[in-house]
Amino acid sequence: MITEKKKQTIKLMIAIAILAIILILVLMAMIKYEVEGEQNMPFKLSKIIIVSNAEGIENKTENELKWDFDIFQNNDVSFYIDSNTEDENLLIKSVTIDNIQILKAPQKGEIKVYMPNSKAGRLYNYEDQYLVNDSLQYKGASQSSPTELEIGSKGGTTWICFNNMGIANYTSNEAKEEIRQDGTWLKKLQIEKEEIEFTVSFDYTIETTKTKYKANITLDFPAGDISEDGRSSLEKTDMSDIIFKRVK
Repeated sequence: MITEKKKQTIKLMIAIAILAIILILVLMAMIKYEVEGEQNMPFKLSKIIIVSNAEGIENKTENELKWDFDIFQNNDVSFYIDSNTEDENLLIKSVTIDNIQILKAPQKGEIKVYMPNSKAGRLYNYEDQYLVNDSLQYKGASQSSPTELEIGSKGGTTWICFNNMGIANYTSNEAKEEIRQDGTWLKKLQIEKEEIEFTVSFDYTIETTKTKYKANITLDFPAGDISEDGRSSLEKTDMSDIIFKRVK
């Protein structure tokens, strides 16, 4: 015969077991969220395209040299965000790129980050007034516009440029020399790809009219072998390494 005391003990053990199971399930859900992040965001980062090149800025000096260029390596990055919701009232309020960190610095040159700024046939002018110092924010609008720093509120594109400035100086007096404004500058200067490689990380935040989501993204530059190809590109569509989480 089970006494009242034993009944209470059994009830307590059952309650403790149920509580333990609940805590385990909650812990498993938390671990899963930390590893996988948001699985059904209303707006998703679907593609990242990196276009890498190298250019020379001609020095306006009074020396007698035929050619005098400062060489830099540029990496234009585009982020494509697609709508993943049928809610017409759910919109993108803003997209922010911040917390930019140089995880691996190049052996040659200095990393500078630029926002899109030019309407004169090219997306970037590399002037100090267009440097990204703390953060770069795109506001939701009817459509994406790089020069207005706007992204389509129902999905669109954002842009940023990671440059390796001051890699080398090139001078020559060869009047008939072919000058190509591309990655073949590196071969001309006998610069190895390993000398200009660098890695950056940054936070990428998508704020909607209801929720804010943030992920940390790491990218390696330059894409491809620009010394051979001149200009190279990389299209990233596998986003399994980019984990978005809700910002509280």
